[in-house]
Amino acid sequence: MSQLTVSEMDLTSSSESVQHRQQWLVEQVLDWSGLPVVQIRPTVFLENPLFRVGFSSIARNGSIRLPFGRARTSPVAAGDVAAVVEEILADPAPHIGRIHELTGPRSEDIAAMAAEVSAALGRPVGYTDVPLREWIDDELRPLGLPDHVFQHTATMARLHAENRYDRKAEGVEQVTGRPPSGVADYVRKNPSLFTR
Repeated sequence: MSQLTVSEMDLTSSSESVQHRQQWLVEQVLDWSGLPVVQIRPTVFLENPLFRVGFSSIARNGSIRLPFGRARTSPVAAGDVAAVVEEILADPAPHIGRIHELTGPRSEDIAAMAAEVSAALGRPVGYTDVPLREWIDDELRPLGLPDHVFQHTATMARLHAENRYDRKAEGVEQVTGRPPSGVADYVRKNPSLFTR
């Protein structure tokens, strides 16, 4: 498993995180190896610290706080990625040599995502665009994440602001036969994350 953004990388790419770079290198090694490989490329997970931090402000002040501006994103639920992997492991032959790109059901900006969250919670939820450096210092750093995870998450926030996560792929439905879960589904499954 890699990440969808590695499809934009090459040997000289330098704006991605150390984790992105490692994922890209692993994909190259596996391609060169001649082994029967299936590549899974999810976009950012809904459960990623990036969204956990952004969503945590909903309970405090009714707003998603992220440094994305008007950029669009298509986060995927970890459960959907697991369902895809389960299907592939149950019958790998049709998937060998393929790349499955996995996203949520739509690519949308955070204002549209806030509207989805609002509808699922039955109360107003807005979006507060926070400057990237302020968000990193005030929201992400206090989590005390290991350096590698911190650098990767901070880089993903920057790449989001650069609109690098504006993707919509059909991989979840192609493999599982059902559409991917959306933000509203995530809210309904995790109500404690959105209340005080």
